[in-house]
Amino acid sequence: MFEVGKDIFKHGFIGTMGDRIGRQRLRIIYICFVCAFALFVGRTLYLGIQGTDRARLAGADGAWTVQRADIVDRNGDILAKNIMSGHIILRNSVVEDRDAVAATIHQALPYEYTLAQALELVNSGRRFIYVKKYASDAARQIVEDASLVGLEIEPVQTRRYPKRRLFSHVVGFVGSDGRGLEGAERIYDEYLRENTDPLQLSLDARIQSVFYEQLSMAMQKYQAKSAIGLLMNSRTGEMIAMVSLPDFDPENIELDPARNRMFMPLRGVFEMGSIFKIFNTAMAMENGIDKEYYVAEPFKIMDKFGRTAATITDISSFKPVRPNLTIEEIMLYSCNVGSAQIALDLPDGTQYEFFHRMHFDDALDLEFGRTERPLMPTQWGPVERATMSYGHGISVSPMHLLLAVNAMTNGGIYIYPTLMKRSVGVVQGERVLSDEISERLRTIMFHVAEETSGRQARIAGIQIGGKTATAVKYTNGRVDRKRNLTAFVGIFPVSAPQYTILVILDEPQGTKESFGWRTAAWNAVPTTGKILDSILPLLFE
Repeated sequence: MFEVGKDIFKHGFIGTMGDRIGRQRLRIIYICFVCAFALFVGRTLYLGIQGTDRARLAGADGAWTVQRADIVDRNGDILAKNIMSGHIILRNSVVEDRDAVAATIHQALPYEYTLAQALELVNSGRRFIYVKKYASDAARQIVEDASLVGLEIEPVQTRRYPKRRLFSHVVGFVGSDGRGLEGAERIYDEYLRENTDPLQLSLDARIQSVFYEQLSMAMQKYQAKSAIGLLMNSRTGEMIAMVSLPDFDPENIELDPARNRMFMPLRGVFEMGSIFKIFNTAMAMENGIDKEYYVAEPFKIMDKFGRTAATITDISSFKPVRPNLTIEEIMLYSCNVGSAQIALDLPDGTQYEFFHRMHFDDALDLEFGRTERPLMPTQWGPVERATMSYGHGISVSPMHLLLAVNAMTNGGIYIYPTLMKRSVGVVQGERVLSDEISERLRTIMFHVAEETSGRQARIAGIQIGGKTATAVKYTNGRVDRKRNLTAFVGIFPVSAPQYTILVILDEPQGTKESFGWRTAAWNAVPTTGKILDSILPLLFE
């Protein structure tokens, strides 16, 4: 189009007087068009520059545009927020009163610049200098009040985390460019950058703080290597609390070892011990096993040549109430010998199919991250089937375990978790167990909390169900009696569970109070009891 216009402008029309008049008119139209286009381009560039620099230019009068949405908990408590700050900058090329500028720098930053150092800075000949990045409000106010040419404030937004370590793994942090690198900051980065309305999570800061405090105390008391605490709404899948210790400071991530940023509920993989007896019992019920097993002696597993391939025993303190126990009693008293016999009575392929149903054979792609892939046995012989019945020989993430137990006890529905606040409604998920068996399992778990290893988790006024686990660890392929993992999983209220809780302590040590014992009943269970005692009034207020 421009080429045609230029051609007309240069050569005009050849013809009559009317043609020459038309040529002049076209020339005028063309000039007007070019001028209008130039104004359009100029205006567009101006608006573009103004738009991209809007936050910086508006900072001087206090009106600024939020560049990243807040993150809040389910009650609106702020977990992450952009805060207006500013850099003090010096443009030496335009400074008019060098003495006044130097004096102002010294006044604003007396502990960083003497008057002599400030004068040296002003007379350095450098055209542009960051005098102080992220200057305090007081320092910026002194510079603004001085209003000196060449000494300016460059507005900048910084991401702040009021709860600091409390939500470090879940909320995460941003990079120097303001983009999310970990946690919710990374998962929901697009929303946070494109919206101004806060991102509301399902987490409750009050509940989270109780978990954090009690797990921190437990780590110190039992000298544990790490601690994990999870609380999920059994019906909606909302995560109410997620704590992983050790942790880090999201505003100063270089202060803590990089390994502290590993979010153990998703990234850790452990043998979870006797909590797996919940699944073993469910399989027995599904397959109609209804008999008693002799448990008064160790159980030997023979190979195809008639030799002893493995001997299943219980801990030395285990004393069966009687020589023969039902499948319910085997779970109630957490009997390894009985569990192994149940597993070997199951039809071939039952364990594998059930564990597939519980998603133990693959990583979970969750809304807020991907878990590690569980470690399953390479073969499913009698020894492997027996040991997996009580949680050895198979390793899963804490999140795998939480979701599977929740499915076993909420009526048989496998629900994927969420970090987003949801309203209570019909349970949405995949049926993996009958409601009848789920109810039977809840009854056993209630008796565990009332009568056996889970007694210290009981809370007056509400019925709790639970199961303990103490899993041994290995050093150089051999059982290490000095290292173990303890856990307690609980549900409440038992009659119609609304919440599932999981507490894990990694390598706790015995104490004087526990008479040197390191089992879950002496550490994970009382820790859970203290958590429940504090959070129940908040959950049912």
